[in-house]
Amino acid sequence: MIRNRPVVVATLMLTALTALLVALLHGNARGAGLLAGYAGAWVLFAAAVVALRRVPGRCVLPLLVTGAIAVTATGLTAAPTTSTDSYRYAWDGRVQASGFSPYDHAPDDPALLELRDVWLFPDAAACARSEPDLAPLDDGLCTRINRPTVHTIYPPTAEAWFLLVHAVSPDGVRHKTLQTAAALLALAVTALLVMITRRRGDPHRVALWAWCPAVPVEAVNNAHVDILAVLLSVAALAVVARHRVAGGVLLGLAVAAKMLPALLVPGALSGAKRPRAVLAVLLPAVATVGALYLPYVLLSRESVFGYLSGYAREEGYDEAAASGRYALLRLVLPDAWAVPAVVLVMVAVALTVWSRGDPERPWSGALVATGTSFLLLTPGYSWYALLLVALVALDGRWEWLGVALAGATAYLATPLAGQGTATTAYGIAAAAVCAGWWTRRRAEGAVPDTARPHPRPRPCDEPTTPPTETRHHA
Repeated sequence: MIRNRPVVVATLMLTALTALLVALLHGNARGAGLLAGYAGAWVLFAAAVVALRRVPGRCVLPLLVTGAIAVTATGLTAAPTTSTDSYRYAWDGRVQASGFSPYDHAPDDPALLELRDVWLFPDAAACARSEPDLAPLDDGLCTRINRPTVHTIYPPTAEAWFLLVHAVSPDGVRHKTLQTAAALLALAVTALLVMITRRRGDPHRVALWAWCPAVPVEAVNNAHVDILAVLLSVAALAVVARHRVAGGVLLGLAVAAKMLPALLVPGALSGAKRPRAVLAVLLPAVATVGALYLPYVLLSRESVFGYLSGYAREEGYDEAAASGRYALLRLVLPDAWAVPAVVLVMVAVALTVWSRGDPERPWSGALVATGTSFLLLTPGYSWYALLLVALVALDGRWEWLGVALAGATAYLATPLAGQGTATTAYGIAAAAVCAGWWTRRRAEGAVPDTARPHPRPRPCDEPTTPPTETRHHA
């Protein structure tokens, strides 16, 4: 039993994490209770990851996979808890299946009255209760779909996914098919990460994704389409060093799922000095995005970019003083300088990653570019960071998880304690990243991860502590 102590400790931490996530989601926690519980889940997650480092080698993969299934499944225990985006996904799938373009009609459009049901468009009695997740309509009724007066914002890969999920959904299943499909995608990301990291001898880092509380909450429970973009992004980075064209196609699919993976381009081009190598990635990516948009362009009367520009204005990306965007930059710069500063810094980071990045580890540069953009933009939505979490699992620099946690703090704590909470969280995350960089730079004898010797896998019953050293005295 003593020999298996690391396995027992890791299992206990995972059990506690799973139980807490079920209590939070199934118990429909709100406000300060949700924030405190979610913070506790991150603490248990960190403890489980640390415990996994001492687990004997041959036990790591079974424990990793079992924990991934258990943690991911917690997201299926309740209806979407902190976001209503999946209701728009369901609506867009239904609209397409009925022969309409999702870019032509907003959910409140009278032309689509025949598609409404009581799940997405509750009756008058339910609307009268003024539940916080219901959006009012002009006719005195309401809908679960947020922003019902505007056209969809989602690009074509996402729209194709919504249509596919709708096509396989039984009648009356409501949110469950979207959540189940998202859970399968999350586990597929875990499997892909295992395949990539096992070749490098260190599958432990996969737990940074597989056990992260953001995955069951944002990817599964809220069924955010970001999980599809994450899977395609990880696949793109896994193959781009060996097969640039295939990597470019996968990157284009990812960008056409959520736009955010465009931040991965500098990483995907790491070490690509020749124009031919650069074009081998960029041209397939651009062509893939264009080919996916083309059918919707031909079928739609309205712009296929939908509410994208309106969303950018609504979130304050065009005017720094309008919201909590660019919060860290605005501590030291005038508001009017924030946007130009972001552009300059991101161009510098992209060029550095492109010219000095490791072509064998494109995810390393992608992590720097993506994480830096988050610190500069300080987004207020926690699910954006799913991509960042996957990149951390690929690269192993765990300190960047603080940026993901800061996004969750911004989303959950700002309504309770004001914008200063989000700014503080992002500031702490930035400090952690700088500290991690400084520590790694100063570490003596630091070598690339691929050059480090990895110990042989130990049986589950072999002690993890080295034998007592025998000293011989002259």
